[in-house]
Amino acid sequence: DFSKAMSQAGTSQFQEVIRQELEYSMKIELDKILATASSNDLEHTKKDLEGFKKLFHRFLQEKGPSVDWGKIQRPPEDSIQPYEKIKARGLPDNIASDLNKLVVVKLNGGLGTSMGCKGPKSLIGVRNENTFLDLTVQQIEHLNKSYNTDVPLVLMNSFNTDDDTKKILQKYSHSRVKIYTFNQSRYPRINKETLLPIAKDVSYSGENTECWYPPGHGDIYASFYNSGLLDNLIAEGKEYIFVSNIDNLGATVDLYILNHLMNPPNGKRCEFVMEVTNKTRADVKGGTLTQYENKLRLVEIAQVPKAHVDEFKSVSKFKIFNTNNLWIALSAIKRLQEKNAIDMEIIVNPKTLDGGLNVIQLETAVGAAIKSFENSLGINVPRSRFLPVKTTSDLLLVMSNLYSLNAGSLTMSEKREFPTVPLVKLGSSFTKVQDYLRRFESIPDMLELDHLTVSGDVTFGKNVSLKGTVIIIANHGDRIDIPAGALLENKIVSGNLRILDH
Repeated sequence: DFSKAMSQAGTSQFQEVIRQELEYSMKIELDKILATASSNDLEHTKKDLEGFKKLFHRFLQEKGPSVDWGKIQRPPEDSIQPYEKIKARGLPDNIASDLNKLVVVKLNGGLGTSMGCKGPKSLIGVRNENTFLDLTVQQIEHLNKSYNTDVPLVLMNSFNTDDDTKKILQKYSHSRVKIYTFNQSRYPRINKETLLPIAKDVSYSGENTECWYPPGHGDIYASFYNSGLLDNLIAEGKEYIFVSNIDNLGATVDLYILNHLMNPPNGKRCEFVMEVTNKTRADVKGGTLTQYENKLRLVEIAQVPKAHVDEFKSVSKFKIFNTNNLWIALSAIKRLQEKNAIDMEIIVNPKTLDGGLNVIQLETAVGAAIKSFENSLGINVPRSRFLPVKTTSDLLLVMSNLYSLNAGSLTMSEKREFPTVPLVKLGSSFTKVQDYLRRFESIPDMLELDHLTVSGDVTFGKNVSLKGTVIIIANHGDRIDIPAGALLENKIVSGNLRILDH
């Protein structure tokens, strides 16, 4: 036992020496990069690299999945409230004064590359020529006009989206919404083999674009605070932010949740509310809320030990997942940020660059900070508040007659008999937005659709109706053109346009 203990001590000492060497090498490389910054960029770059250094230090300290599976418990009954209960309280007469204390923050760091688009994802047209950003501005403008309030919109951009977004913002200069932006940090990508940055200087254009990355939306706390905007909004009397992904079209300001925050039934205000919703088979990978060491904690699939991944995905044990619609007290962000007390698990995101180089990105997720806040709460909201558009299959749903558009908000059509959305799987010929748009002369009637699978070279004529389960598969080298006005109900269309009953 003694010799075993000695060898373990030796191993951990050895690991500690390696850790220190890695940190020292990283510091030297970061100093070299910082030395290339102009006097204008110096302060900003310094803050970014300091933040990165802290993250890298933690990355070297942490080993293996960051949760002890044995400690995970179901959240206590009252820690996740049903939305119906919160809605049943109704609204006070002075809801406008509560609205005046709210700020809407949209996470706008992502590019539309996965859908074959250049530039910010928020500028992709989703409905009647309106982009994600247009719809967001319309929603808040409608609120401000209806209640005579001043709810501002804040966009967290990344260095990838900032320039293009700012150019577009000029078009809203006459709208009744104040729009502010701040940038999330810019961190260097790390060579997977050497664990050193691949960037040699601060520039991020030309061949250097691949050297840098925005470190996930968990960066919101530090970059919001560092931008000075957090303090300005507090000085204006703002108390809460409502944060959501700009591509989640269901994430609109909910007055019942706002009322619950501002006027809590037990008199004790929540600092952090996470909207969760019930899992379906499509959401098995979504992060879930658990009780862990007497705190509400968000557990993501990447943190789960391999032996428990199937259990994590089970819809019966973990029934809910995080929508990333979050309501957070501004004063709490300021307090925790000043104490350096926001603790978020590190997500290690491996990437392969165009030249074949393997790199890693260290990221954090905004919802993971829930355990650092006091009196946190989950609210189990209807599925309609989670309507993300990640793929052209999602885009087809939101462009269709399943939804009607009113003041920037999409609501499920009353003509649809089921409250759930059909399952749509479009094949690789539809991945890019321009290919997808070319393949539909008009968006089909989908009010009575349950399931649609399309694979291969398929096009749709005008005024097609799809009902029940429809599967359309064009084999390699074949092409299927669904004729204008066709009604497909429970059909399998295969090969060379043979239409079979499903």
